[in-house]
Amino acid sequence: MRNFGEVRVIEPKGSLPVTAWKVDNSRELKGREIRILLDYITMERDSMCQICSICEHDTAKIAGKIMKFVNERGKIHNPYTNSGAVCSGVVEKISDDCGRNDVKVGDYVVCMSTMTGIPVYIEEIEDIDYDFGQIKCKGYAILFETTILEICDDLPENRKRYLRRAIDEEGTFFGLSEIVKDMDIKKVLIISVSLVEIALFAQQMKNCVPDAEISLLVENGCTCSANMKEKVLLDVLSPLIDHIYFDPMSHPIETAARILGEGEMNQMDVIINLENIKNCESVAALMVRSGGLICHTNVDNNYSQALLITESLGKKGVVNYALDSVYENTYSIALGLVQDAEPILKKLDEYFEKNKRKIKLRVSCEEEHGQKAARQIDGFLFMSPVTEELVADALNIAKYDCNVIIQGETGVGKERIFDLIHQNSPRKSKPCIKINCATIQENLAESEFFGYEKGSFTGASSTGKEGYFEMANNGTLFLDEIGSLPLSMQSKLLRVLQENTFYRVGGTQAKHVNVRVICANNIPLKKLVDEGKFREDLFYRLNICQIEIPPLRKRKEDVYCLAKDFIKKYSLKYGVDKDFSPEAYRKLEEYHWPGNVRELENTVHRLYICGRENTIEADLVDDLLNENVYDESVIDIRKEFKREESLDFNQIIERQEKKLIEYALKKEGTTRKAADFLNLPQTTLARKKVKYNL
Repeated sequence: MRNFGEVRVIEPKGSLPVTAWKVDNSRELKGREIRILLDYITMERDSMCQICSICEHDTAKIAGKIMKFVNERGKIHNPYTNSGAVCSGVVEKISDDCGRNDVKVGDYVVCMSTMTGIPVYIEEIEDIDYDFGQIKCKGYAILFETTILEICDDLPENRKRYLRRAIDEEGTFFGLSEIVKDMDIKKVLIISVSLVEIALFAQQMKNCVPDAEISLLVENGCTCSANMKEKVLLDVLSPLIDHIYFDPMSHPIETAARILGEGEMNQMDVIINLENIKNCESVAALMVRSGGLICHTNVDNNYSQALLITESLGKKGVVNYALDSVYENTYSIALGLVQDAEPILKKLDEYFEKNKRKIKLRVSCEEEHGQKAARQIDGFLFMSPVTEELVADALNIAKYDCNVIIQGETGVGKERIFDLIHQNSPRKSKPCIKINCATIQENLAESEFFGYEKGSFTGASSTGKEGYFEMANNGTLFLDEIGSLPLSMQSKLLRVLQENTFYRVGGTQAKHVNVRVICANNIPLKKLVDEGKFREDLFYRLNICQIEIPPLRKRKEDVYCLAKDFIKKYSLKYGVDKDFSPEAYRKLEEYHWPGNVRELENTVHRLYICGRENTIEADLVDDLLNENVYDESVIDIRKEFKREESLDFNQIIERQEKKLIEYALKKEGTTRKAADFLNLPQTTLARKKVKYNL
């Protein structure tokens, strides 16, 4: 296994470098290895876009983020996109037992294996080429015997940067050529915003079908240059591109009509979709002809949606093809494309030189229209900077094998943070047992946690039973709502945490376990300690690390991406594609969400069912949320009346006044609108708002 780099894995042991949390990036070769001196790292496009977005295109911050990956993990692995990069440089040293006779010291090589599995050390980042997503740096990388290397000494430097970019899509180019070689193709449409990718894919199509008419569709407002005009783009991309269309994809039917005009003959034979832009699949399905081909290069594209639309339009024989980026022996295709595209690359060189550093990598059309790009790691979705810090803390804690307390309001997502920690911990491949302590009966708690021997009590199983600790041995035990455990059980839990041993109910033989305990509670455990409801010694035993999850109202940027994800979930469940209007999303973001993420999902579910149209408008959202706020207020009033042993008129009036003002502020959003709603002067409402600390 040494030739796969297993010897370099630090944590978790027994895994391969590409899946490991951390690898050994020390300089000395360990056998069957090659060390290269880095000159460029070419970031995977989604990863580069995500990093640029969270760093606000600040070069120093971007460099710092990449250095942080390397320093923490010994490799480049962006956990938000689960992707890395490819590297290039000069071979400095080859171990004596390396079997790569085709490589020698001094060769300039490109490594086509992902850097998620390659140990790397970066001494300095010298420059960032935003046009190509390439990092100029000093340092080294450790390549394994099985690493895919290609030698490209003869290529001039200004073409190497195109080659490095083409290598990222080399398999895609090969797959595309294989698919179209037997087709009768007259019209091709490329959907993209990346100049380099447009040029390379257009060149590949010209190589495959030289007589085809090639058009380009660019999302209006999402070009890789905010100031780029159609005339400039045509000049740069000619003679490869015949027509260029700038059009929004928010209204796919109108976009298709404007481009195609009337008549079946104008429809496209092949559509190459290089982007993950909302509605791009719909646009492609509308514009492809019967028997045509839609090629997707982005794994986030909704292929099934494109297929369903083509079928619903009566277009028969349309093939939806997900182009693969991995094929063998396709380096020659990437190199050939760069050589074939020489005329257009010269124009691109001139353009990039004139517009150096003015071009920002496109993150998403949502970002261009005022929405930040959503990020996702191991299924955990977020957009808020507050949540980003939370995720960073969780990922940091994950790699240390210690007990953790997760705190936060009900419905805030404590279990999701636990999942994030576990999936990125050294114990991720070991047992994971989740327990809701609030559901355990007090008289059964001991046997549930520690198990029992056969015949230990009436009704006991004849074979005995494992408890939670035995089930979780060598893995992780998640104790949700731990604050609900009775004090008697807390003392027994403390003992097993201290000694890692316990006895089954009715047993005489000590059981030894190795378990990581992560617990959660909606009320701060320290508060329960102060109230005498939770053992102080147990609290300190558990409180090695603590994570506080902010309520949804304090990270409102997350509402958009979560609502987006939930509406997509229910669209898939019920088979009808629905979405919120922009104004409806704003209404969701303005709401205070006392039930946090759980309430948000429930609300989205209700809105999906109640909405009779495919687009859920703001009025429906407003009605349902106002109903929620009203119900909350009424319930609170009822609770207060039930608690009162006697009634004080003035106190009751004040409390209800406070509730009314609170309701109006939640409903309307501003003091001016709330004052109008209550038919009060704004100054009066503002004064009462201060009085009641609202």
